[in-house]
Amino acid sequence: MRIGILGTGTFATALATGWTRAGHDISIGGRSPERAEVAAKASGARARPLPEVAGDADAVLLSVSWEGIADILEAAGAPTGSLAGRPLIDPTNAVEHGVGVLRTEPGRAVADQVADLAPGAHVVKALHLFPSTRWTAPASSPVTVAMCGDDPRALTIVGSLVRDLGGVPAVIGGLNRARQLEEVAGFVIALAFAGVDPQQAVPAVPTA
Repeated sequence: MRIGILGTGTFATALATGWTRAGHDISIGGRSPERAEVAAKASGARARPLPEVAGDADAVLLSVSWEGIADILEAAGAPTGSLAGRPLIDPTNAVEHGVGVLRTEPGRAVADQVADLAPGAHVVKALHLFPSTRWTAPASSPVTVAMCGDDPRALTIVGSLVRDLGGVPAVIGGLNRARQLEEVAGFVIALAFAGVDPQQAVPAVPTA
């Protein structure tokens, strides 16, 4: 597939690397052309200007801090429909650093904001619980990637991309579940900064 990545940081580079290794054609762009070139060189992707990143993409990854969402989506033309009809993966966490409290208004998810700023895009909340190192270092076993969204085809595409990274997709419902997934991220972050392994705070449930 052709995948456009909006963002040039560590997470964007890690996923670009994983998807390039899986045989996908990756375009990456950000507000700094220089950083886009660095990220592209490190991952095997192509650096492109932001307005062109999503031009022919089959799926788009939004990979910036939540404070930068509006600016990068505007630069990519999302408010005028450049992402309409495409799966738009949102792994953003709007949480206080080291605390884990969500910074969005009550009842709203970052994914809702993304959907508002990218009319017509099929937003899928996914890949927000694990750090970039999870997708670059060899793992002894796959991890489950909880995700949600309203468009079945978009969920299928994103699920396939999750598998290409070595994860196992688990769809929990429509985009109205995004706030819940983001709260889980806050819970995990809060425990981690408190020195507690989040896995020890979740009961093991037999799968068979």
